[in-house]
Amino acid sequence: MARSSSGFVAGLTAAAVAAVAFLAYQASANAPADVSAKPKAPSTAPSTAATGGPKKPVKDPLSVPADSGSGARVVYALTEKRVWLVDAKGQATSTFSVVPSTVHPAPGAYKVTSRSGAVTGSDGVQIEHVVRFTTEQDVSIGFSAAVDGTLPTPDPTRKTGGIRMKRADGDAMWTFASIGAKVVVVP
Repeated sequence: MARSSSGFVAGLTAAAVAAVAFLAYQASANAPADVSAKPKAPSTAPSTAATGGPKKPVKDPLSVPADSGSGARVVYALTEKRVWLVDAKGQATSTFSVVPSTVHPAPGAYKVTSRSGAVTGSDGVQIEHVVRFTTEQDVSIGFSAAVDGTLPTPDPTRKTGGIRMKRADGDAMWTFASIGAKVVVVP
């Protein structure tokens, strides 16, 4: 019995060595002539999507809008529905999405004019960390967070000025944007 087992093991070993040799041959046949050569640089031509058009570069959500000024500021992008808290060096320390109000501020530069720790919003919701920076159509516009943590879409039939954010984002805004802090609204 021992003798046939050793023959069987020898056969398996020979088959394994043959398989490894075959794979090594295939690898060497497909390898470049000079394996120390650097890989070719990727094409600089724009890639095309399945539709055939060029792909748009993916925008880094931390990148502060270029047209938002300089220095420490709160940047609110109307189209992107996003806020950046920007330090004095021009670096975003935080960014987050928001739910816009029904009354929108015009693009431009503003200053924080008032703050409230906790109040009832114009939509009847209990809110906290209210940071106001302008008035449009007789409605105060500012950032706030609902105490219950919700982010409901505002009723389009009501004039509201609360730009809502999550509670953690409201905490960051409250700490960052004191009275007189710069707020820049971009399209």
